[in-house]
Amino acid sequence: MDFTSGFIDCHCHLSAPEFDSDREEVIKRAKANGVSAIIVVTEFSKEYQKTLDLCKEHEGFLFPCIGIHPVQEMTGTDLSRSSKPDDLDNLESIIKDNKDTLVGIGEVGLDFTPRYIKTADDKDNQRKVLREQIKIAKEFGLPINVHSRSAGRPVINLLKDENVTSAVLHAFDGRPSHALEGVKHGFYFSFPPCIVHSEQKKKLAKAIPIEHILLETDSPVLGPDKQKRNEPANIRLSCECIAEIKKMAVEDVMKITSENALKLFPMMKRFSK
Repeated sequence: MDFTSGFIDCHCHLSAPEFDSDREEVIKRAKANGVSAIIVVTEFSKEYQKTLDLCKEHEGFLFPCIGIHPVQEMTGTDLSRSSKPDDLDNLESIIKDNKDTLVGIGEVGLDFTPRYIKTADDKDNQRKVLREQIKIAKEFGLPINVHSRSAGRPVINLLKDENVTSAVLHAFDGRPSHALEGVKHGFYFSFPPCIVHSEQKKKLAKAIPIEHILLETDSPVLGPDKQKRNEPANIRLSCECIAEIKKMAVEDVMKITSENALKLFPMMKRFSK
């Protein structure tokens, strides 16, 4: 398949429970709206097998990333907490068993939103979890798909300290100056459909060279309407907004961002013409 003839959604939670009732219809709508591939990320260990099975069922269209998010569920409650090293207990074995299927490690990163950071240990633990996943990614030669809410500069600095060379920072909420530090180190930045009503993300897209931009939806969140579930079919909105900002044709932005995605996620090329 020629992935550059369509949109590549580089960060999507298609195995999330929000899609359990109509996942196949969502996939059909994505294809009907020009999506050529979707990279499906995990947040929690309970999603690993579901994501792998889903991507196997739609091989060549859905591609898995496996990883632990910096914010984890508190068992038996609706509350969340910072990640801890023991959240990684079975990650490396899962990756080893599926190394020929995975295209990346993610969703990994840091999240310093105040409600998740109760003590200095919370930040330290998140950093330990991220560093360990970077180590695993390097071991298997895989890129990382990175979360950085309220932690843009700390994430960029940590990635630089760890000599990371293959990474996408999804829905980056930091300053353009911090993002450009990442660009210097070869990092990519992906933009979800919420860019249509986010001045911060529009400024970011203007500052970052198109050669370092990817498209994403982060479905089921970060859509054009905060009150509605987001889905991969909405990725065209990201592309159209970036095209307007860059004063480029939509088709050119689609092609360049898809080419960028294949550079970052070369394992996808096994299914490319």
